[in-house]
Formats: sequence, C-alpha cells, structure tokens
Amino acid sequence: MIRERRSKGKLESYYHQFVHEGKMDPNVHPWVAESWQRSAANQIAYETMPSLTRLSKAELAERQQSHQTAIEYLQGLYQDVQEHFTRYNLSLLLLDHECYVLKSYAMPFFQKTPGEVAGARLTEEDIGTSSISIAYEHQVPFLLFGPEMWIEECQTGDAFSAPIILGGQTRYLLTLISAEREALPYSSVAALMFSMKYAMEKHLDMQAKLVACQAILDAVPLAVYHIEPGGEVTYANKLGEERLEAAGAPHKRPSLNEVVLNYRHTPLYRGFLGIPSYNKEVTWITPTKTYEDITTVVPLYGLDKEVDSVLAVSLPIEDLRNMVAHAVGYTARYSLASMVGEDEAFVSLKDKAARIARSGQAVLLQGEPGSGKQRLAHGIHQASPRAGGPLITLKCGDMPPEMLEDELFGVNISAEESRTGKLELANGGTLFLDEVEKLPLHTAVRLAESLEHRRLTRIGEEVLRPIDVRIIAACDSDLKRLSEKGIFSESLYKLVSKSIIRMMPLRARKDDIPVLARHIMAEIAGQHRMTPKELAPEAAEFLMSYDWPGNVKQLQGVVEQAFFNTPGETIMPANINLPGNKSLAAATWKEDREVFIEAWKSAGGNISRLANMLNVSRVTLYRYLKKYGLEKD
Repeated sequence: MIRERRSKGKLESYYHQFVHEGKMDPNVHPWVAESWQRSAANQIAYETMPSLTRLSKAELAERQQSHQTAIEYLQGLYQDVQEHFTRYNLSLLLLDHECYVLKSYAMPFFQKTPGEVAGARLTEEDIGTSSISIAYEHQVPFLLFGPEMWIEECQTGDAFSAPIILGGQTRYLLTLISAEREALPYSSVAALMFSMKYAMEKHLDMQAKLVACQAILDAVPLAVYHIEPGGEVTYANKLGEERLEAAGAPHKRPSLNEVVLNYRHTPLYRGFLGIPSYNKEVTWITPTKTYEDITTVVPLYGLDKEVDSVLAVSLPIEDLRNMVAHAVGYTARYSLASMVGEDEAFVSLKDKAARIARSGQAVLLQGEPGSGKQRLAHGIHQASPRAGGPLITLKCGDMPPEMLEDELFGVNISAEESRTGKLELANGGTLFLDEVEKLPLHTAVRLAESLEHRRLTRIGEEVLRPIDVRIIAACDSDLKRLSEKGIFSESLYKLVSKSIIRMMPLRARKDDIPVLARHIMAEIAGQHRMTPKELAPEAAEFLMSYDWPGNVKQLQGVVEQAFFNTPGETIMPANINLPGNKSLAAATWKEDREVFIEAWKSAGGNISRLANMLNVSRVTLYRYLKKYGLEKD
C-alpha cells in the first residue's frame, strides 16, 4: 500500500502516547494500530532490538541453497540499481515465507545490532510492528514510516515491504529500508519496489513452469531435441540425452553431423528447408548402433520468417512396441504362486520352473491338453528378469499354416505399410508359442535362424531388425520324436529345448484336486466380488473319483459351473456336473449326435482334450466332426 507522506512528528506522538499511556490515536493507520496492540500484548521490548531467533550457519546455507534461484535473480536486479541504493543509503533484504532473512544485498540492516542479519527471523512475534509483518499479514506492499515501527532503535528510517506471491501464496518478502531520517523520493522507491516485485514474480513463475515442463519432457517416452542449423543440439530431454550419449556424442552440445552418419538423409535436414515431417519411420545410423524411430520434425521460424531451428520428437519403435504390448494386455496374468498343489513331484516341478525362469533360457513345456502349460508359461515370464517386457502369445494351431509366417515375422504390405509380427512385438520380453508342433517346417527353420542370429526380416522386406526374445514353447506331443522323424525342425527343437518341463496330468496328483478346486473357487469369488463358497468333504471325494482327461482346465470348468449354479454357500456332490465322464465316454456318441455335441462342449471345443476324454485319435474325431456337420472353432 502506497501512503501519502505523513508528519513524522505527529507519528512520534501517536507512538509515545500508545506505548507510555496505552491510548490509541484515531489517526493511526488501522493496520499499524492492530499490530501495535498485538506487539504490546506479546510484551515485545520496544526500546532496543531483542535477541533474534536465528538459523545456524549450516541451516542458513541449506535454506539458501534451496532458494538459490530467487537469491541469484534478485542479485542481478540489485546490481542494476546499486547506485540508487548507495545514493539514498538503502538496504535490501530477501526473506522467505517464514520471514527468515535469506540475504542482505546492501548495507547491514539494523546497523546498531551486533552480527549479520542473514539467518535472523523478523516476524511480528520477534520484532513487533514492521513493514514486513504488515505486508505479510495483508499480502500487499506496505510503506511504514520510521516512527510507526515498534522498536525505537529502528525508527531512524522508513521501510517498504512487498510480498512475492506465487500460486496465491506468499513465498518471499522484499524489504527496502532507509538507514536515515532524510526524506525519501517515495514515488521512486515505490516504482522500484513494484518493478522488483513484478519481475521476481514473473521470473519465479516462469522458472516453476520450466521445471514442470522439464519434468514432463523427461517423463514422456519420447526423445525431444532442439536443433540449430549445422545439426547442433541446443536442448535434449532425458531420453534424448541418453540416446546421444549411447551414440557416442562427444559433448553437451553435440552436432548431429558428428553423431548421425546418414544425417543428410533424415527429416532433420529437410526440416531446415522448411519441410515438416509427421510420424515418419526413420532409421538413424550412428557409429555404435542403428535406431529406428517414429519421428516428427517441425521447422521453427525466426523474425525474418526464415527457418532458424527445428524441433524433433522421436519415439523409439522398440519402446512403442512395449507400450502397445502392455496397453493391449500383453503381460503375465498368472504367477507361479497361482499354480497350487501339495504333491511332492508337483512342488519339485514348480521349483524347477522358478530356477529356469531366472536363467533366461528357452523353455519347452510338454504335457497333455489342459495340464496348465499356459499358466506355467505366464508364471515363468513373471518370475524372470524379462517380467517388465511384453508376453506375446502365438497359438500355432489357431490359424491356417500359410498365415503363421506373416503372423510371426510381420509382413511388408506395401511401400507405405508394414505390419509388425509377434516376434518383434515380444522384443525385450517373451514369446509363448502354444502348440508349437503346428508350425510348418519352413517357418520353424526360419524362426530358428532368426533366434540364433538375434535378428529378423519381415516377409517381403530386406531390412534386418534386431530382436531380443526369450522363447517358451508348449506342445501336447513328443516334440523330440517329431523332430527325429523330420516332421518338426530339428534346429528349432534344439533352441527351444534348452530346458524341458514335463507337465503332470491331473490324474497323477489326485490329492491336489480339492486344493485346486478351492483355489479356483477363491479366484472366482475375488474376480466377481462374490461371497466365497465352501467345498463339502463329500464333494471333494466326488471330484477325486474322476479321471479328469481334460486335466486342470476341465476341472476349472466344472468348478466354475458348480460355483455359479450352487444357491447356498456349500458345494455338494449334487451341485457338480461331470460332463464327458466314463458313462458318457461309453455312450453311443458314434451314433448319437447329441451325445457327441455334449462331449464336444465339455472339452471346450479342444480336439486334443476331447480325444483324451473319449480315448480316440484326433483323426477319428475330425471324421466325426465332419459327419455331424460341426466345425473346429
């Protein structure tokens, strides 16, 4: 608040009248009067400066370091007007939001007091009424005349304080203090104070926004660069700096001419010609590594309407694949802990899986349909060092053989469009090949070559793309025998069989059936937020009496059906339906279409599972599918 010049003689009389007689003159400024009353109530000495609360040297140094931006900026402002301070014998203080003096920029404040003022606290509770306390309380600049200050020793000059407000809160206080009674040019002092307040608020606000922008730029999965003509990088965010360092950039402001060997053939070079590029696939060839990015380049124009720099934003294709993989759920849904069982052989199997997971080797899972190969593959991925990468699944039996190669390696559709394959999507993670025996021989040979050399080419392309993929393969049959007969690639078998885990059929660990059933019920209750249910002992015995040709997957289907169809909280044998049991298998399914359909549904449409349930070959089942007019899903 800018106040009109007041008679200091009258102000002195008002002050003495209040201090010595306790009477408040109505001409005292209301804010000053309120502060005097509080100062008197707090019994603050008014004759000389009391001992001040101070920060230790270490505490002051730490606080100054945390406020270095404000201190340095005010130092620059002070240097520009230092002559004005010297002429009028002024002091300048910077205080933090707790009213501790961070720095004194001119003559020592309170010259009659010993020691430096830096580190001292100057609140109303410490020194009574001052321009600092009034400006802080009311959050406006305030000019306080000398006789209005609470401490007589400090009444030789006037003081002007202004809050530095950021985000609606007082973060700092600026205080100008006159050491003499000589009348100040108040208009000049006010203009100086308002200018410094405005400049500091704008500067600190801009610095806060720059810090936020820097944090945002460092957090995004994009490499961001500002580049001047000649290829000099004047700014790079965190990922950009990491890329430059990995490429062998020689210093903090490298020239891309020295780093990117094909610089003149990139969108950057065209950007300086005024040609923007948006989301282009770009190959960056550096002395140490070749990068593939999705890159946008935007020309930036100067005042002369000429391009004086470009902004480049690149998304590494490898990172994009990982993001896409995670976004569409290409992560492990199960852990090894979700595979329950107390059978000694099964526990040993889980321990072996945990060791193999950490090793990073390729794994071959062999076992009957429904025995838990998929869940185990998820568990191995999650327990491995690659858990942060994608888990990509390719079910080799779910599509025509002629499409498998495109699905696995990707395909170049046209000059403008090229599709990524599952092998590339799994880069940095795991590729789970379910029913791997269904891979055509030539596709399996090509896969083995790609895995051995850690690179691939998409179908219809010649570009070599690096890959880093762990393979987990699963099959229902004896893959070694198939490779020996020449039906399956021997080279791929050698690669995927570094470690082999043979899954146990459920009938080999019948004592685990109740444990599994209860675990399945708990999972269902948790997923659907339903009340948990119990498995009656006689229901557990009933489940254990069955051979489970469809293994754990068939058990899960039966338990789920019982869970949802049981009205009470306890599942009894009567609530359990065992489709495809021995009575069904012995039925006339070869003549009765409805009986066959019931068995087909109970197997979930899985040929291998149904073959086990009915104890016939897959070829026989395909014949009856055709006979009854059914198609394999």
